[in-house]
Amino acid sequence: MQDWRSFKRWLIVTPMRLKSSIWVAAYLRRCQGAGIFGAVRRRGAEEAGAVFVKVATLDGNAMLYTPAPQTAYDDTRPAERVFTPTSPQPVPEQSVEERLAKEIRFDPDAWIIETEDRAGRHFLDLAR
Repeated sequence: MQDWRSFKRWLIVTPMRLKSSIWVAAYLRRCQGAGIFGAVRRRGAEEAGAVFVKVATLDGNAMLYTPAPQTAYDDTRPAERVFTPTSPQPVPEQSVEERLAKEIRFDPDAWIIETEDRAGRHFLDLAR
């Protein structure tokens, strides 16, 4: 009986997080529904690969959104994915590509999603 109680407590305390592949598919559908082209540039780990989102503004610049540090997650919504922009304004695409190359060397299981929108819309939850 004790095993069941501890298992039940685990179910209540530990929220489930969407697999990266499901989150990416939903994100791309959201972008396409708003008329924004988006594609998977690099497929990462199916279950829990980190997701990096590049938003090309079609003027030679881009924004890069990376997974937020664990300290940025809200206790009331621990299962949601939260992102942080790497810069406050769009930067040259070459510098975004250099950063992505470093991230892939560090984490080969990472996903890279790229969207194109002149207004820079991204539909991501940003860390506070």
